[in-house]
Amino acid sequence: MSGSGPRAESAFTFLPRGAAIQEFNVAGHNIVQNFPEAALYDLIPHPHFGETVGRTTNRIKGAVLCNLNGKTYHLSANNGEHSLHGGPTGWGKRTWEGPQKVERRGKEGVFFRHVSKDGEEGFPGTVEARVWYVAAIEEGETVLDVEYEVELVGDECEETVVGVTNHRSHSLLNALDPCSVQLNALQPELLYADFHICFSYFNLDLPAPTIEGTICTLGTTLYQEITPDGIPTGKITTYPSLPSTPNTPFTLGATEPDPDDCFIMNPDPASIPLDTRSLPLKTIATMHHPHTGLHLEIDSTEPAFQFYCGRFVDVAECETSQGAKVERRGKRCGVCVEPSRYVDAPGREEWRGMCRLRKGEVFGSRSVYRAWKD
Repeated sequence: MSGSGPRAESAFTFLPRGAAIQEFNVAGHNIVQNFPEAALYDLIPHPHFGETVGRTTNRIKGAVLCNLNGKTYHLSANNGEHSLHGGPTGWGKRTWEGPQKVERRGKEGVFFRHVSKDGEEGFPGTVEARVWYVAAIEEGETVLDVEYEVELVGDECEETVVGVTNHRSHSLLNALDPCSVQLNALQPELLYADFHICFSYFNLDLPAPTIEGTICTLGTTLYQEITPDGIPTGKITTYPSLPSTPNTPFTLGATEPDPDDCFIMNPDPASIPLDTRSLPLKTIATMHHPHTGLHLEIDSTEPAFQFYCGRFVDVAECETSQGAKVERRGKRCGVCVEPSRYVDAPGREEWRGMCRLRKGEVFGSRSVYRAWKD
């Protein structure tokens, strides 16, 4: 990996299950919620810790796709009557191939691959998903550059819908598992095999159990207005309970503010390409905690992002295989920032262009995560 400097402790750890980010270490702190052993991800119910989410992200109204390939497809519902994050056994619950050691953008990284078969969770067409992770130390910052790519490789149909992101939660557990992969930005020889970045919950005040006191900024004030069950009304408007100017700092308290909403960087859906990687990276969110001095900046080419403060998290206390206690995780244990397309884009004809994948086309996105300590 590229980079030089004193922070040999800065490392990323990935798991093949869900191509998940298990660790994001900054100055000796793991800032993502996780489990210390790979087996616990299957044994303990959890809210997508570190998973790569797909075949689509967020909710699809009624778990149905109409007028795709001239047909109607009924998807697996797992959020009331709706489909959420690709269904009950979406990509976050699957084992990915990899990692392979690769060069990407002139730097060393790792590559993961997953083939999703026609009919999985009701989605049409066999697709191949690819993820590249490139880690580096740049001017004292720990950097993870993430690219997603999806192609329709099967002959079952002419078009399908896709969307990929990472569900990461930032935490203080810091143990390595032999089934994981460690990427050390300063020591290439430690680039071991075993894998994405999606649903990570970030907590910059470890070992505090909540995100209280975290200072955030968002790159937009626009969001998708939703119904009580999380389905867009179709209106994009200013978020009511956060600052009315983009990039204005606000502090997360013990209970408020409490968003779980999709914020919009590009409110013109017709202008959003299927592959956004040619677009400039824009800062969608920043976080800082004055107690630890830890900072996180998230840049992306994506037109939207979910900002979620963990109101539904309830992960039971458990034990490792060696009998070590793993603490319970509850509400507001971490913040998720998920670069993505619009909520329910696959289900709405006027938004579907940003996620409709046809034969010969490529879905793509890129996000960059930068973290440092004062």
